[in-house]
Amino acid sequence: MSSHPLPSSSPGASSRIAASASHGIVRPPPVIEPARSTRELSTISAAPAAPVPVAVSRWTKGRLAIVAGVVLYLVVVLVLPLIALVVETVRAGFPAVGRALSAPDARFAMQQTLWLTLIAVVVNTVLGVAIALVLVRHRFPGRRLLDAVIDLSLAVSPVMIGLAFLLVLGREGWFGPALEALGGRVAFAFPGLVIATLFVTLPYTVREVANVLAEVGEEEEQVASTLGASAWRTFWKVTLPNIRRGVLLGITLTAARALGEFGAVLVLGGAINRKTETATTYIYGAIEERQVAGAYGMALLLGVVSMLLLLAIERFKDRSPDA
Repeated sequence: MSSHPLPSSSPGASSRIAASASHGIVRPPPVIEPARSTRELSTISAAPAAPVPVAVSRWTKGRLAIVAGVVLYLVVVLVLPLIALVVETVRAGFPAVGRALSAPDARFAMQQTLWLTLIAVVVNTVLGVAIALVLVRHRFPGRRLLDAVIDLSLAVSPVMIGLAFLLVLGREGWFGPALEALGGRVAFAFPGLVIATLFVTLPYTVREVANVLAEVGEEEEQVASTLGASAWRTFWKVTLPNIRRGVLLGITLTAARALGEFGAVLVLGGAINRKTETATTYIYGAIEERQVAGAYGMALLLGVVSMLLLLAIERFKDRSPDA
């Protein structure tokens, strides 16, 4: 059997192989892959990636039960009461509903509610933007406490709010005698309704504007200030356009909340006929007096307005900040 000659190698390689063999370890020489051409590399890079498998959602019994439970809950809590309201309004008859809503008491209550809503929107928009700027753009002792106090009206019952204001501003309250001595009156008067409505609608514009301010940051404002713009000009040209979406959403939420307020205005205003009566307290009084046509009609009117405000809220949410 003929032996084939081994390939020649360098002395250094022979010594390394001999040293490895002396220790009983023989390492194979490294394998060097041949260089690929440019055409091969471009072909490899241009090859389409393997498709990623997409998980297919399967409607199991548990998932169907959860979805059915959620839908049933929403139907019972939200949809059925509205359907019942529409059905009972139709059953009462549109002529009777029209006569009830055109009566002086109903017109006064609705006008009063619209005035309160307008005042709440204007005041809380101006003060809400100012409070949001203070909370987001400034750091001072007691800032966290002030931030928590803003949400107080969301955590406290409106009836309790009305009673608290009555203890402070009522005829026998802390400041009631002083106010009457000055010729002013808050409890069981229009100013009391304004205060109650402002309190319950305070957080909405503040929170919406504060969230937008925290999201956009203050880099653009700092640039405007560096270029020589005054604080007032920076607010109108930079800050206000950036927070426009938050302001619009806050205005819509404030209006919806003001239209439906009941507990605070009932306690602090007393629901006096043609004096401190609002749309919600009118509904309460009409139900007590068995005037179902007026109660159903006013409730349906407020519901329609609230639905329109809800559509506006969804539009503001879907709109991009740069729109």
